[in-house]
Amino acid sequence: MGTDTSKPRVVVGVDGSPSSHAALRWAVRYAGLVGGTVDVVAAWDLPGAYGWSALAVDADFDEAVARQWLSQELSEVLGAEEAASVRALVVRGNTVEVLLTAAEGAEALVVGSRGRGGFARALLGSVSQHVAAHARCPVVIVRPESRGGRSGGPA
Repeated sequence: MGTDTSKPRVVVGVDGSPSSHAALRWAVRYAGLVGGTVDVVAAWDLPGAYGWSALAVDADFDEAVARQWLSQELSEVLGAEEAASVRALVVRGNTVEVLLTAAEGAEALVVGSRGRGGFARALLGSVSQHVAAHARCPVVIVRPESRGGRSGGPA
């Protein structure tokens, strides 16, 4: 997914959870330390795409909503100026597969330790566990920030 191979590329998965917000901040700080770029990836899919039945939805509507949500989330979490410095990608597909593909050739893949999954996570397993086991680059799993301040920064 990345096009500029002259700079290290850091890929971060986001889903709106506190853990993904912490992962996003961590990835931006780390990219700054290594002189890299950040690809922020949000994966979406149609309900029922993996065997569960659900009402049909308009795929274009879902993607438009996801892009708007991601843009707003980046501005809220990073601020407008820093949000403009990252590349936002909304990709349809299974979250693990999307992140693994996006991270091909990356310096690092950053994800939160807990997403929004609940029931789906219990059935399918943790996204962070799957990407940690299968990524071809280093994976950083970031815990949510504590109330007292930010989670630890990049080393």
